[in-house]
Amino acid sequence: MDLVATRTFAQERRPIRHVDWFLLLITLALCVVGLLLVYSATSQTLRQGGFDPFDRANKQAITMVLGVFVLLLLAAVDYRFLKIYAGFIYIASMASLLLVRLPGIGSTDPTGTAQRWFAVGPFQITPSEFTKLALIITLGAVLANIRTPEPTLRDIGKVLLLAAIPLGLVFLGPDIGTSIAITAIVVGMLIVAGTKLRHLIVLCLVGIIGIVLVFQTNLIKDFQRERLTAFINSQSVSADVRYNLDQSLIAVGSGGLLGKGYLHGIQTNLDYVPEQHTDFIFTVAGEEFGFVGAIALLALYALLVWRAIRIAWLAKDPFGTYVAAGIASMFAIQMFVNVGMVIGIMPITGIPLPFLSYGGTSILASFAAVGLLQSIHMRRFT
Repeated sequence: MDLVATRTFAQERRPIRHVDWFLLLITLALCVVGLLLVYSATSQTLRQGGFDPFDRANKQAITMVLGVFVLLLLAAVDYRFLKIYAGFIYIASMASLLLVRLPGIGSTDPTGTAQRWFAVGPFQITPSEFTKLALIITLGAVLANIRTPEPTLRDIGKVLLLAAIPLGLVFLGPDIGTSIAITAIVVGMLIVAGTKLRHLIVLCLVGIIGIVLVFQTNLIKDFQRERLTAFINSQSVSADVRYNLDQSLIAVGSGGLLGKGYLHGIQTNLDYVPEQHTDFIFTVAGEEFGFVGAIALLALYALLVWRAIRIAWLAKDPFGTYVAAGIASMFAIQMFVNVGMVIGIMPITGIPLPFLSYGGTSILASFAAVGLLQSIHMRRFT
C-alpha cells in the first residue's frame, strides 16, 4: 500500500482526527457566557425570594452537560444514516407537534395563550425546537436527490409542501419566533441548492401576501399583533408591550461603551426587564459588558455561523452541504431576530438566543446542531 493510499485509509477509518476544534471552542465560549448571564439575570430575584441564587444557572449547566452527550453521540454517528431515515424523522417530528396540541397531553403557559410543550416531571420539552433540525434533515435529503443543476418548480413545490406542515403547526402554537426560523431555514437551503432568482422573488412576494392575509384574520391575537408591530411605532401599542421594549432599550443603552460591570447592572438586579433570562438575555450582556462586550458576543455568533458555512462548503456530498447550510441559517436567523428585538429593530417574537437563553430544549437542540456539523466535518474525506 503506497503512502497516499495509507493516508486516505487513515482519514476514512479515523474521522475523529478531523474534529473542528475551533467550532467546539466557540460553543464552549458561548456556554460559559450563557451561564454567567443566566446567573446574573436570576440570582438577585431568587435570593430575594428565599431560593438558591444558583438554581437556574445550575439547571442550565446540567442541561449543557446533557447537551455535550447529545453532541458527542451525533458526531459519532455517520450523518449519512440520517438521510436514509429522513422520512421517519420527519413523521416523528410532525407527530410530536400534533400531540402537543392535544388537551391533557400538551401543557399551556399560565395565561393559557400557548400550548407548545410537554411537561415531563420538572422539565418542559418543546418539540418545535427539534422540528427545526428534523426539517433540515428532511429537506437536505430531498434536495440531495435533485439531479438537475438547480431545483425545478416541482422540486421547490415539494420542499414548500414539506415545510408548510410544520410551519402551520408551529404557527398555531402559537410560536411566531420558530415560524420565522423555519422560513429562514427553507429559504437558506433553497438558495444553496441554486434556486433561480426569479423563483426566490416570487416566493418572497407570496410570503409577504401571506403575512398580510394573516394580519387581516383572527389567526394572530391582538397581543401578538402588538408585539409584532411595537418596533415600528411603540406609542401605538399597549403599556405592557411598550414597557417590555422600553426596559430592554434602557438596559442595553445604559451599558455604554464598557458596561457597568458583571453583577452590577441596575436594570438586571432590579428585575426590570421581563423574561430577561430567556428571550431578553442579551440585555444583560449589553448592560453589564457594554458595547464592547456585546460586539464580542456577536463576533462569537458570527464565527459560529462562519464555521457552519465552511463545513457546508467542505462537505463531501450534497446532503452534508444542505444540512450544514440549514443549520447555519437557523443559527443566523435566531441570533439576528433575538438581538434585533432587544434593540428595537425587529418584532418581539420570543425566539431564544442559542446557548445563552435559559431553556433546556433550546440548549439541547443547539448542541445537536453542532453535533451534526461535527459529523459532517469529521467525514469530509470519506
